[in-house]
This record gives sequence, structure tokens and C-alpha cells, in this order.
Amino acid sequence: MGGLFEKEAAALAADLVALRRSLHTAPEVGLRMPGTQALVLDALAGTGLSVRTGENLSSVVAVLDGAGPGPTVVLRGDMDALPVRERTGLPFAAEGEAMHACGHDLHTAGLIGAVRLLAARREEISGSVVFMFQPGEEGYDGAGLMLDEGLLDATPRPPDAAYALHVVADLPAGRCYTRPGPIMASYGVLEVTVTGRGGHGGRPHEALDPIPVAAEAATALQTYVTRRFDAFEPVVVTVGEFHAGTAPNVIPEHAVFRAGVRSFSDPVTERLAAELPALVEGIAAAHGARAEATFETVLPATVNSPEHAALFAETARALFGDDRFEELARPRIGSEDFSRVLRRVPGAYGYLGAAPADAPGHPSGNHSPTAVFDDSVTPDAARLLAALAWQHVGPSPAPPSTHRTGDTHD
Repeated sequence: MGGLFEKEAAALAADLVALRRSLHTAPEVGLRMPGTQALVLDALAGTGLSVRTGENLSSVVAVLDGAGPGPTVVLRGDMDALPVRERTGLPFAAEGEAMHACGHDLHTAGLIGAVRLLAARREEISGSVVFMFQPGEEGYDGAGLMLDEGLLDATPRPPDAAYALHVVADLPAGRCYTRPGPIMASYGVLEVTVTGRGGHGGRPHEALDPIPVAAEAATALQTYVTRRFDAFEPVVVTVGEFHAGTAPNVIPEHAVFRAGVRSFSDPVTERLAAELPALVEGIAAAHGARAEATFETVLPATVNSPEHAALFAETARALFGDDRFEELARPRIGSEDFSRVLRRVPGAYGYLGAAPADAPGHPSGNHSPTAVFDDSVTPDAARLLAALAWQHVGPSPAPPSTHRTGDTHD
């Protein structure tokens, strides 16, 4: 497999980099991304794929049917930018209040490259490849909406495998990473309103100050994590918002805080959803105040099938060499809505380093206004995605795993 798609990807490199830079110059945020969608549709023209667009979001689903029956594979590329003003100084830097600070422009161009690599070998393919161009990954649950709109029904045979690749601005360019099992965290939000009794700042004994009560509850969350969970079962709680009061000499009636909560298994997430509100409400009651606390699970953990993670690793090593693949020792703490696809279809999610070789010092990471991605890795992304699909639908496909649509993973 070492030379699979190598010459073809090299021939596409200039076009893919140009597409990436066009996307980078005109970033769009959220679910409605008409300009980005138009660029993708234009890039798909002439490939012979069947294409449909989303109803409630600017998604594109393109299906490549091979010459004969066989497995179905989903390849995902997310397309949306972030509400970040760019400060990279690149000649193709975006202007305005949005930026491709997470590298989704490379994902989109890489997936277009995978389309072209596989479409050129349609006659050798047995099965189908579903190309999932997704808006709204950055906090809008675009993957969930695409599932609701029938992503997994795009072919008569339900998908047998699904793969996604994410570039990372501060990891060495061209180096690939994945791991079996959990690879990214679940994400939930704890929202708390503590109600006391307002009054004069000079006579706190006549009021019931909600601020110290809320502050004690926020601090207790950290103690709760370290004393209620095994040290080898990671839980991260971050109070990112705290609001109270209007003046220094007034005790307010309410104090509000919100915390992001991350974990890596369904049982732990379920415990957090039940116990965190009870903890906060109990602390408030101990002070004679009242707390209203809710916990919303926003995204489940991203969990790789061990078989498909192994196939990802095998494919990356075969394409690029052993020195360009590394198995992650532990998951990354961010969250990802491709988790929803992997709860329905076995598959794997992995990373591709994209730090420029000439970056001074330690390069900026994803989501930074100064994040720079080496777009010379775009053909590698295309090649890896195409090769992962090829492992299932090519002339000598890897043995397909038992189809498990509807399964969940702990």
C-alpha cells in the first residue's frame, strides 16, 4: 500500500492548496455557510457523484458508488470557522471577525482531494463512499443535524465504517495520531443560579449574600472531582462564567455561574449529571439560600472502535512510514460532534499534525488568532482519507467489522 494514491495526490496538491486558501480567505461560522457550500459544490462538479444539500444547514452529502456492491464508508470533513479575528499576517488571511482557526479549511480541501482520488478509481471500487461535508462543528452540533436529515440513509446499505481526520496546528507537520477507545471527551454544561436576599453592603447580616455561597459551590466542584472519582478516570470541571451584582455596596439577590464538564465514559457522565446539581443545591441549603442547578449533556465522548483505530494506524504507517505515526497515550480533552456518528457507526477519528516547520518557538495551537497551519499537508489528508475508505471498498478490502448501527460506547 505504500505508494497508494501517492502520485495522484501529488498531482492534486496545487489545486487542493488553492482551494484551502480560498476557503481560508472567506470563513463562515455556524450552520448557514452559503459561500463555503458553493465552493464545495463547484469542486464536486464533474466528479460524477450524486450530491444532495441540507435543508436546515449548509451541508453537502456526496456519494460515490463503485462498480459493484460492497461496504459503505463515511468520510467526514467539517467546514466551519470560528468567531475569531485573525492575526497571522498571512497573505491570504481572513478579514473581519471570523477565522479558520481550527483548520477546517484544510479538512474540506482534504476531503475534496479524497473525492477525486477515489472517483478516478471508481471501476475498482466495490461498495460506496459517503463524503460528509459538515457545517456547525464548533458548538452547533452540525453532525447531529446531518444525522437527523438522513446522513446514514444516503446509500441503500447502512454505513459499515466512518472516519474523520483533524489537523493540529502545534503538532509536527505530516505526523498522524490516533488511539483505540476514547479519544475526545464528552461535554456538558452545569448552570447554577443561587438565590439569597439582597441588601445593603454595609449590613450583610440583614441580607443573605449569594456570592460567597456560589463561590463556595464553585470551589467545591474541584474537591468533588478529586475525592469522588478514580484518578485514572479523568473528569475536568471548569467554571468559565460567574456573574453577580451591579455595585460594590449592594448585596445582590442572585449569583449565577456556568461550568463546562468533560469526561470519557457514559457512566461517569450520568453520575455527573445527577450529582453535580445535588452538590450545589446542598451547599446552598446549608447556608439558608436556594440554588437551582441544571446539567445538560451537549456531546458524548468520541470513542474509536479498536478495530478501526488499528486500521487507521496500519494505513498511516503503510502510506507514510512508521516514523510518521504515533499512538496517543491518552485522549485529548476537547470535544467533537463526530462522536455522534461513531455512536451509530463503528469507526475511528485521528489527527494530522500541521505545524509549519519554520514556526518560531512553540507554534500557536488550534483556536488561537495566530494559529498557522502548514497547508502542504492537505494532499496527505486527502491520501489518508481515501486510503482508509480503500481498505474497505478497494480490490482487496480489509475484513469488514460486524455492522453495529445503533450501538453506544461507554
